[in-house]
Amino acid sequence: MNRKTNLYVLAATLFVALLALPAVSATSHDADNENTVEAARNTAYGYMAIGAGLAIGLAGVGTGIAQSHTGAAAVGAVAEDRSNFANSLIFIAIPETVVILGFVIANQIMGKLPDLGN
Repeated sequence: MNRKTNLYVLAATLFVALLALPAVSATSHDADNENTVEAARNTAYGYMAIGAGLAIGLAGVGTGIAQSHTGAAAVGAVAEDRSNFANSLIFIAIPETVVILGFVIANQIMGKLPDLGN
């Protein structure tokens, strides 16, 4: 396997381990029902934090990739003809809406605390 494939396999393994560890730690609490409910709530909150982080992080990475290509093209278009400035500005701003959407989704995720019936 080449280096890039090894990196993808390592990232996938760490991601699966990250998702599996809170569930394992939540099931290891057998002291009483209150501790189990609290552990389940903490596990759910951890999953929510992971989801919110992924929403913002992946949206940011995607926007960075998109803006790198559109930004280079926009600079080239403006260098050739100054009348393309307004259109270039619009095309540079469009990918930024993806980050805003990721931020809104992260706020929606973190705004809901699970009710596990205390």
